[in-house]
Amino acid sequence: MATDDPRVKAAISHWGARFVANGVALADFDDVTRSLTSYEDWCKAWSARAAQHEQLGQDALAKKKYLTAGECLQRAGVYYHFAAFLFVNDVPQMKAAHMKAVGCRQAALPYLRPAGERVEIPYFGKKLVGILRKPSAVAKPPVVVMACGLDSTKEEGDAYETSFLNRGMATLMFEGPGQGEAQYDFPIRGDYEVPVKAVLDYVETRRDLDTSRIGMWGVSLGGYYAPRATAHDNRIKACIALGGPFDWGAAWDTLPELTREAFRVRSHAKTQAEAKKNAATLSLVGIADKITVPIYIVNGRLDRVVPATDAERLAREVKGPVELVMVEDGNHIANNRAYRWRSQSADWMADQLI
Repeated sequence: MATDDPRVKAAISHWGARFVANGVALADFDDVTRSLTSYEDWCKAWSARAAQHEQLGQDALAKKKYLTAGECLQRAGVYYHFAAFLFVNDVPQMKAAHMKAVGCRQAALPYLRPAGERVEIPYFGKKLVGILRKPSAVAKPPVVVMACGLDSTKEEGDAYETSFLNRGMATLMFEGPGQGEAQYDFPIRGDYEVPVKAVLDYVETRRDLDTSRIGMWGVSLGGYYAPRATAHDNRIKACIALGGPFDWGAAWDTLPELTREAFRVRSHAKTQAEAKKNAATLSLVGIADKITVPIYIVNGRLDRVVPATDAERLAREVKGPVELVMVEDGNHIANNRAYRWRSQSADWMADQLI
């Protein structure tokens, strides 16, 4: 069913590669998006398809087919996540889908290979939440701390975690202010080194991790957060920045409508003007040159959200060793060409930490 809603058209055009790369079956993506006549139905339609995968997981559990259960529940969590994805026009509906995503991935964690553990990190009287996974048969592995983006959460993490786990590194994907479970308590903040400090303080309490070998990783807006934190915390030995902006405020007026509105809501801002002021605090100007550890930077030349020039500027201004991967036919984070950087970036991080 065709739709004239520009928001649905934009989602199909710009986010399809990411959905499929991160766990959505192509047939499901086509079925759900073609069924929509209005963006207002987005969350409901994706939640209905997610429920089918959730039921497959529950059926597998009943039969004690635990590996299948983990796979199905993990997939259901991704679908519920994408149901809530950027759906800030109806926060109660968004939150209901988000909590289903959280519940499904939590139910999947014991049955994944390797299994995962929900961790809660003290932060300003409340908590930040993450998922820790450790590679099999590796004693005290190094750990890659992973920062989500504006519209990603730890429930989307499996596709990103696997390459590091397969190479002997633990992963800790967490949600900071304005992200995932923390978005309801804490607004987005530009000085992301503050929540990362809390996360690294927590990592140092873990006797099952080698806390002398910590890498930092960030995707999309997390591709800003990771270098920002790396510039301020010498416990980070290497950094991967995927599709991150250099100066979010400078890019504000060219951002897609859904992106600006999601940032407003997750900044706890009442108006777009107030959100734009907060966006101006997300900047690496005068900060990038404090990064002296190795950094791996990825961007798609065709990225409509974060211009390729931002990645090139970051590569120019850091003071440590740089590897810049510019995917000439890549979209945002080059999700349409993920095979050109996912395994390669994990290889690079393993070279730094192992």
